[in-house]
Amino acid sequence: MSSKRKNISTAAVDIILTNDSKRERVFYKILLKNVRCHRFAIAYEKGNNMKDHFIRVAAATPKIQVADPVYNKEQVLHVITEAAGQGAKVIVCPELCLTGYTCNDLFLQSPMIDKASEMMMELAEDIRELGVVAVIGLPFERSSRLYNVAAVLSGGKVLGLVTKTFLPNYGEFYEQRYFSKGNETPVSVTLTGADGSSYEVPMGSNLLFSCRQIPELVIGCEICEDVWTPNPPSIRHAMAGATVIANASASDETTGKAAYRRDLIGGQSARLICGYIYANAGEGESTQDLVFSGHNIIGENGTILAESATLGHETILADMDLDRLRSERRRMGTFDLSQAGEGYVTVPFDLPVEELQLQRKIDPAPFVPADRGNRDRRCEEILSIQTMGLKKRLEHTGCKSAVIGISGGLDSTLALLVTVRAFDALGLPRSGITAVTMPCFGTTDRTYQNACLMTKRVGAQLREVNIKEAVNLHFRDIGHDPSIHDVTYENGQARERTQILMDIANQTGGMVIGTGDMSELALGWATYNGDHMSMYGVNASVPKTLVRHLVRYYADTVEDKELSAVLYDVLDTPVSPELLPPDADGKIAQKTEDLVGPYELHDFFLYYVLRFGYPPKKIFRMAKLAFAGKYEEDIIKKWIRTFYWRFFTQQFKRSCLPDGPKVGSVAVSPRGDLRMPSDASSRLWMKEIENL
Repeated sequence: MSSKRKNISTAAVDIILTNDSKRERVFYKILLKNVRCHRFAIAYEKGNNMKDHFIRVAAATPKIQVADPVYNKEQVLHVITEAAGQGAKVIVCPELCLTGYTCNDLFLQSPMIDKASEMMMELAEDIRELGVVAVIGLPFERSSRLYNVAAVLSGGKVLGLVTKTFLPNYGEFYEQRYFSKGNETPVSVTLTGADGSSYEVPMGSNLLFSCRQIPELVIGCEICEDVWTPNPPSIRHAMAGATVIANASASDETTGKAAYRRDLIGGQSARLICGYIYANAGEGESTQDLVFSGHNIIGENGTILAESATLGHETILADMDLDRLRSERRRMGTFDLSQAGEGYVTVPFDLPVEELQLQRKIDPAPFVPADRGNRDRRCEEILSIQTMGLKKRLEHTGCKSAVIGISGGLDSTLALLVTVRAFDALGLPRSGITAVTMPCFGTTDRTYQNACLMTKRVGAQLREVNIKEAVNLHFRDIGHDPSIHDVTYENGQARERTQILMDIANQTGGMVIGTGDMSELALGWATYNGDHMSMYGVNASVPKTLVRHLVRYYADTVEDKELSAVLYDVLDTPVSPELLPPDADGKIAQKTEDLVGPYELHDFFLYYVLRFGYPPKKIFRMAKLAFAGKYEEDIIKKWIRTFYWRFFTQQFKRSCLPDGPKVGSVAVSPRGDLRMPSDASSRLWMKEIENL
């Protein structure tokens, strides 16, 4: 090292420097730009966009030859190099891939065992320049005992050897004939490289591997059978802090096993709130009675991110969201790590991390399942939850009458349909439902006719109260000029309607059913003590994008074709509060999404703000990918600014919401889902948006 380099703080260099001379040169250039040590970490993070915490991982199946470690090492090197070339940083290969799983009594032959260890050391050196961490399987001998291990390689070295905990000895498996169960508490073993140099590494099942540059990346390993047992090692790994589980596996193929394997890995990733990389042996292993399919799976908190076709040698890749795992664990207070981690050894490693060009699909409608079958099931489930919530409230209060303000818009339509289902469930006549249409200055003929026809088709009572005279009288009382179409002009109508609904409910001994949805509540797009208020809000946790699909599902499945036709027309009507007069053609002049922004964007923001607590920068990046080709960056930035501003300033409206059924994992009820101060500052969030 030159004298100039010696002058740079060793503390700063130690953050990421390895023995890799090429990587040292790269990091040294960064250091030259940031001579002060305390600035180094900040500059490194900004340069690599680490705040998103996305990392590409791979499960790779090489086409090996049984009992040929030299050939197999080259095949493993090939798939690792190929995956690294596609941006993967964590690469997992199958169990015993340096020798083959089906060697049987050849595992007792010293030449093959010794050569496998030699190839492991060569492979570690071969991938030094790739800047990855790789997990490979091999048999390893210590103190005259043979172990089935997963070797973790990075930076030109073997970081550790993870031993298999559960050795199957049933059916087609005979592992206890050859292998010994390893220690849980790691022991130290000495490895010797091709140049004769040696170093100590830990060996045991309780090993974790932690990335210095990405604290959220902590890898734990288990081997094949381990995950199939009642108490997999991955449980204790996760409780000790592992966020990603790597499984080097050799699971042969039988009928129905692939589906079970998929459910197993998906379920384990959900249970442990982790990423799970499952790399399975392929057809190169197939021999005698066994066939191996190379069925690789990458899961994340219950979602299968990638899955290979069977009967092949496929490398699958996926972009894992480590921040999502961190957020979910933080949210779940029962995911308690305080008593775990004893007896573990954590090995640090370094990764050169570049900004990742995401290949992960970002769903623009996170509240709405993309698959039609799943969407229909979700809609039926949500309608049932809404129905059961209202049914219980009506039953508990002994109420046999319901009052709904019917506008011909989506929200009031859904509220009416839910109320009909609740009355049917209680065996009450639908005539006990009073749908009130209250035309005023902004009411159009289209919405008025739809409201009337819809009410008649479901068998509810229709009541019309024209509020123009009452609102004008109110304007005279408070000295407001009705030609001034300001917030007083609009909200005066909304509050008049709420007063009428409450009074009719008193007349009928009924209950006012709220119609406002969660998206409106998140934005504060509701008139305080107007449409904001009711006696039970059936749509309170349903986002606007999902309201549309619920109404469409009802229209698709209802037997009454005339009702179905009305519902389809409601779906085609622009979303509007209809508080301003129609245009010259009698059409809706006031369109909500022109004023507050597209609801599909706001629902996207809402989901990631409340569900995962993501910062604006990450949500903005994801939105650009999700809505690429539909919204320009400046449009997304404009509306994300609007979302955060309204979300913080309008909490006082959400702090006094009526009861309403929770239907999903995101809700804004002040009684448990969103206990947010009404006067919290938005400065941190708004400042980040300004810097996008």
